[in-house]
Amino acid sequence: MKTPPLLTFAGLALACLQLSAHAQTIVDFGTAATFAVLGASTVTNTGLTVVTGHLGTSPGTAITGFGPGVVHGTIYSAGAVALQAQADALTAYSSLASQTATTTTGAAATFANTTLSSGVYQAPTSLGLSGTLTLDGGGNPNATFVFQTGSTLISTSGSQVVLINGARAANVYWQVGSSATLGTYTSIVGSLFAHDSVTANTGASVTGRLIALNAAVTLDSNTISLPASAIPEPATTALLVAGCALALAVWCRHRTVRTALRNNATSPAQPHSPEALSRDT
Repeated sequence: MKTPPLLTFAGLALACLQLSAHAQTIVDFGTAATFAVLGASTVTNTGLTVVTGHLGTSPGTAITGFGPGVVHGTIYSAGAVALQAQADALTAYSSLASQTATTTTGAAATFANTTLSSGVYQAPTSLGLSGTLTLDGGGNPNATFVFQTGSTLISTSGSQVVLINGARAANVYWQVGSSATLGTYTSIVGSLFAHDSVTANTGASVTGRLIALNAAVTLDSNTISLPASAIPEPATTALLVAGCALALAVWCRHRTVRTALRNNATSPAQPHSPEALSRDT
């Protein structure tokens, strides 16, 4: 059975729209997207911390410990850029907090040697990390993981968050109602937004972002790097849409030509009229 042309066209259009939609994350970071570390009152560092991405603070101005810490990006001490980044971070935090939970834990929960699929996980009071938390993307690189906690996020020493089956750090989010504390040599992924403060103890590493909305970010010999972005540049999206439009146009032209050729091939030969025969003779 042949597929009706209109349905085929609609299927191609839907596929293109899905490709564009799947390239997006659920949260728009705005200008905060380029910040690996963003504090409100201060950002302080001890030891050889390495930050890949911008580092800033606003409305506070104090940034200390760089060096010995190293920033592969730009340092913004207050000013318009950091102020706007904080405003955009607050919008992202509110967006995360408004997500509807797919799983609600007990008031105080700890993920210890646990494997989770994509979803929105809510701990009404506090959330702890211990051992290994494995995030399973199920073969979908767009799988999203949101963790909401009403108050604190605390990880024990040496705990880690790992990704399997296509899960991506860019699609992991932590929304913390008060303060976050990463234990020594903790390794986590995702963008962490704390309403108050963030403390990364000695040796903790983050593939994502550490953002404090109202207080300090405190670092100690950490490695913090932005994740690979899940949001394509506008030019990339434009090229994708243009490519889909071109493909659809070529397909329609091909169908039109094939239909015309088929109609010509199946049309019966028309006999000459008497007038034409007389002219021919």
